[in-house]
Amino acid sequence: MSIINTKVKPFRNIAFKNNKFIEVTEKDLEGQWNIFIFYPADFTFVCPTELNDIAQQYIELQKLGVEVYSVSTDTHFSHKAWHDSSDTIANIKYAMIGDPTGILTRNFDIMQEDKGLANRGTFIIDPENIIQSIEINADGIGRNSSELLRKIQAAQYIYNNPGKVCPAKWQIGNTALTVSIDLVGKI
Repeated sequence: MSIINTKVKPFRNIAFKNNKFIEVTEKDLEGQWNIFIFYPADFTFVCPTELNDIAQQYIELQKLGVEVYSVSTDTHFSHKAWHDSSDTIANIKYAMIGDPTGILTRNFDIMQEDKGLANRGTFIIDPENIIQSIEINADGIGRNSSELLRKIQAAQYIYNNPGKVCPAKWQIGNTALTVSIDLVGKI
């Protein structure tokens, strides 16, 4: 069963951000757009490339009113150690949530139970804490933050323009479609 269009379940986790440990709950997500980026583990191979790619888009995402959270089943202590020992991870300014119990990862239904690790999953969450987009990749397939930026722009557009939908490859400034019986069979 998909969790698309469902509300984020309650959680309480510790994250590493700006050289501090902070608590993050579902209440912190309310009233803003959020992206959750789950990844298998710290000190790995594809994960740092993805997290750095998102770090490169973080300012643009913040301009759109979006907060970013990365999540793995590592502890917040491991996130700090990785941040302190890796030039790539040192670029990260967003919160790195530790989920050693796996509760948050299971809430998003992406736990690899046989490994105790998260799948490579991305979730776009609207200001009402409703999951609007899900992308899940196999461990070896890295994500692209430019496409994620486009998806958040499309999600925000349809959120702010009821009755509109964004066709394939839609970009800001492109024409959106108006949902209507007149379009049936015409596209």
